[in-house]
Amino acid sequence: MAVNHSRIIYSDFTVKTIVIAIGGNSLIKDAQHMSVPDQYASVVETVRHITDLLARGHHAVITHGNGPQVGFILLRSEHARAVMHQVPLDSIVADTQGALGYQLQQALENEFGRRKLTTAVATVVTQALVDRNDPAFAKPSKPIGQFYTREEAEDRMRVEKWAMVEDAGRGWRRVVASPKPVRIVEAEVVGHLVKHGYVVIAGGGGGIPVVADADGSLHGVAAVIDKDLASAVLAKQIGADVLVISTGVEKVCLNFGKPNQRVLDSMTVAEARQYIADGHFHPGSMLPKVEACVRFIEQGGSVAVITCPEKLSAALDGHTGTRVVP
Repeated sequence: MAVNHSRIIYSDFTVKTIVIAIGGNSLIKDAQHMSVPDQYASVVETVRHITDLLARGHHAVITHGNGPQVGFILLRSEHARAVMHQVPLDSIVADTQGALGYQLQQALENEFGRRKLTTAVATVVTQALVDRNDPAFAKPSKPIGQFYTREEAEDRMRVEKWAMVEDAGRGWRRVVASPKPVRIVEAEVVGHLVKHGYVVIAGGGGGIPVVADADGSLHGVAAVIDKDLASAVLAKQIGADVLVISTGVEKVCLNFGKPNQRVLDSMTVAEARQYIADGHFHPGSMLPKVEACVRFIEQGGSVAVITCPEKLSAALDGHTGTRVVP
């Protein structure tokens, strides 16, 4: 069957539920374009590529990173510490979910209007449940915020009870735990909205990290959750067909940046695990993306794709990107 939509012919078209994860860094092009208007301009550009997918009738959940944006709020809070209270990290994640959700939501609605699409958009403030006994809490390792002098760091450790480490001679930095997400608390709501045709923005920054008390009550914790892993968990919970991780490269590479660099069109879970063991993927960039894809497939997902924003449609059709398969 061929479906004619927006002057493009798609063959053997099947509507899919897709979770699309975009990075917080992808919303900031460089150090000269970090303002809120600059970020919105990047959102508009990314949204155009996402809408190419959505115009074909697919159901979608869009997740996003928030690392730089959290850093900005922490810096503002630091400068205002003499006159205002400090903002807890879980509240900062919630703040960025609202702000970035607003930008994505508005940009999507505007793009839909230009293309005469009637799809509605909803942003869901999302909590991610983590295990209070996760080993990550015993060894905080995720750096956040600015650099401090030793004297400033000692003050923060004494007054704020922060964990801090010296960073290769550049100064001291706060570190927090990065526990693995167990489940997304609002997944049922997200799934319901998607089923009824909404495009949903959820899981911002990996979700607001929360733990459960013995009676089931939730409360936030100072932690950072990897947004790609959280996206994989959410995709599993809502029964998504495809997990798409949008990043800065068209395809995953082995020996990245070296003379013997090799581009991967696809890899099985077993191959991906071997590449991880061989150290091909950097912990701060491609490693969590590949791990998220592996987790999604191992939990029953059909296919996961890693590619850049402008290649989303072609990658979903199997023409580019790197596919992770069972």
